Amino acid sequence: MDLSTFQKNIKNTYSYESKASVSLETELSESLYQNMKDFVIKNPKWDQYQLINSAIATFLVQNGCGDSKVTEIYLNQLFNP
Repeated sequence: MDLSTFQKNIKNTYSYESKASVSLETELSESLYQNMKDFVIKNPKWDQYQLINSAIATFLVQNGCGDSKVTEIYLNQLFNP
């Protein structure tokens, strides 16, 4: 995946089983963006959508979120790397 494709795709969302999705746009530090891009390129089983969903679900679960759908995303990424 080249940089321009990655930048275009980062604005889309990734959903596990859910049909509903929300578009998310945010600014990232250059370092965070570069490392995220490098990770996705080096790990073909991952894409930017899965990485963002995994990071957000992990943060939420570790900070007390009890929503079962968020917990499911968190557990799926733990046991299906």
